[in-house]
Amino acid sequence: MDAGRPERVVLVHDWLTGTRGGEKCLEPLCRRWPDAKLLTLIHKKGTVPAAVEAARIHPSFLNALPKVERYYRYLLPLMPFAAGWGVTDADLVVSLSHAVAKSAKPPKGVPHVCYCFTPMRYAWHMKDAYFRPHGFIGKWKARAVDTLLGRIREWDRRTADRVTHFVAISNTVRDRIRDCYGRDADVIYPPVDTEFYTPAPVPREDFYLVVSALAPYKRFDLAIEACEKLGKKLVVIGSGQHLAKLKASAGPHVQFLGWQPDEVIRHHLRRAKALLFPGEEDFGIVPLEAQACGCPVIGFARGGLTETVRPLGTAAEPTGVFFSEQNCDSVCEAVERFDNSSDHFDPRAARRQAVLFRKERFEAELFTYLDTVLYGRPVEPRKAA
Repeated sequence: MDAGRPERVVLVHDWLTGTRGGEKCLEPLCRRWPDAKLLTLIHKKGTVPAAVEAARIHPSFLNALPKVERYYRYLLPLMPFAAGWGVTDADLVVSLSHAVAKSAKPPKGVPHVCYCFTPMRYAWHMKDAYFRPHGFIGKWKARAVDTLLGRIREWDRRTADRVTHFVAISNTVRDRIRDCYGRDADVIYPPVDTEFYTPAPVPREDFYLVVSALAPYKRFDLAIEACEKLGKKLVVIGSGQHLAKLKASAGPHVQFLGWQPDEVIRHHLRRAKALLFPGEEDFGIVPLEAQACGCPVIGFARGGLTETVRPLGTAAEPTGVFFSEQNCDSVCEAVERFDNSSDHFDPRAARRQAVLFRKERFEAELFTYLDTVLYGRPVEPRKAA
């Protein structure tokens, strides 16, 4: 392609129903290519950053369903049909995918770069967390679910051939791409807003913190159970399909604040003793936002967290404590170990760790990569500040 003429870029995102880590990765692409066509399953207006809202968004037929943003996750069987995107008139296709976006089919000879948050987790490595059977009826449903997921995995593996370049958000996801698709990937870590998430000259208070969408696989039930057992105060910020169940299991030591704006999250990260992060995540931006505020992290020693937190016992400047089993006793042991080693944690070390993942670094690496795919070299070197 001629580096002198404008790029015709098509962007693809699974769905646009809120501003989470994926949308924060999409935002700089929309700023660089404001005229790009943006394909997606569903778009709830007003829920994503302004640069994304301003794009030429083309939702699928699922978007016409009444109030679909409330139940779209249950439409998994329809998603492969809704995602039948055959792209035309493009020099580059960039998909950001944790479900179906990577299935977009580029024109012949046109590169398709997939920035992969993970292969579809409910069809591959975390299906039991989403579809755990209960009782006789549950087992009957589980057989039907297994059949459906088997077909979705076949489709997912087959459409991986439409991607010419995989980029993973972590080495954890790189391994999953290799296992699921038999493909290798480069790794570019997602961005963290270290200009917004900063420390403040306020004392740490005697509470632990959870910040996340409340999905079953994130295992916040363990954080609640452990804090109740130890008599520790826990503040939970977030909403999701698991909220009612978590509230039902909580006791007097747990406070639920529901969804909160970023300013409230930052306020709590600046004051909490530590962030609890008991799930296995693909990457995990919240632990880095916590460290950017000088807040240590207590988390499960698997997944992306192992790439972003420096654990007590092995790191010269630890920024957190790991536990190796997803059970209450293991979480309790980690919390007590943290309490007994509080003088080992320097907020400045946490901040330095987070700054390694700042937004400028992400954009420099991603755009250099995309320029190289398009032109064989970076058009304009983009160096992190």
